[in-house]
Amino acid sequence: MPAASSMRGKAALVTGAASGLGRATALAVGRAGADVCIVDMNAAGLQDTAAQVRALGVTALVHATDLSIGSNCGGAVKAAVDAFGRLDALCNVAGIIVLCHAAEMAVADWERTMAVNLSAPFYLSQAAIPHLLKAEGAIVNVTSSAAFVGEAYAAAYCASKAGLTHMTKALAMEYMHKPIRINAVAPGGMATNIAANFKMSPDFDYTLIQRFSGLRGMVEVDDVAELVAFLASDAARGYHGACISIDRGITAG
Repeated sequence: MPAASSMRGKAALVTGAASGLGRATALAVGRAGADVCIVDMNAAGLQDTAAQVRALGVTALVHATDLSIGSNCGGAVKAAVDAFGRLDALCNVAGIIVLCHAAEMAVADWERTMAVNLSAPFYLSQAAIPHLLKAEGAIVNVTSSAAFVGEAYAAAYCASKAGLTHMTKALAMEYMHKPIRINAVAPGGMATNIAANFKMSPDFDYTLIQRFSGLRGMVEVDDVAELVAFLASDAARGYHGACISIDRGITAG
């Protein structure tokens, strides 16, 4: 995997940073030298991440907020810019999944899934783009293999991730002639809190679940985080409008 170029003197904002891929991404960009604004609604988890990031010799700004509320997204970007005086990378990692029969999905679950997985990356991007243009920086959205393969019992998650993937491409086209790079990463299943807390309803058809379970097992979280950091750095100057699958073959056929 290509390595991130030096991000020393630069600043990144990473969402979902209290655990899992968000934490791993914060550490990856920190290892590249960037100061990091870490965002999540889990304040205790953010403190643990911050301690690990600071041990790398860079600054970690903790910003605990609920990104499902649109106005909080602009506040997170403002906090990062106020603290660092700049913003070079926005890594939209935060995501949720609610598995259930589509006919039984609660309105609140559908709306929160869309808010966290799709609306928050848009509002964060909207607030960050003016700063990223000045810095000639990057947006990296974390979508999913579920954007390309229909997954039973995950209609909201699939819809939100497909939307995020296409939003990435639409923004890339809109800013084709501007000094900003906008890309996405589409991982398959990872050993994160989402996977650890997965509970399959006894009335789910397991043969359908198997159809989107990787034959090669789960993707390593650190591998995905390093790919996000690479795309956030100047080393990825040739990438714009790309959605890179890292799913151990789930979407191959």
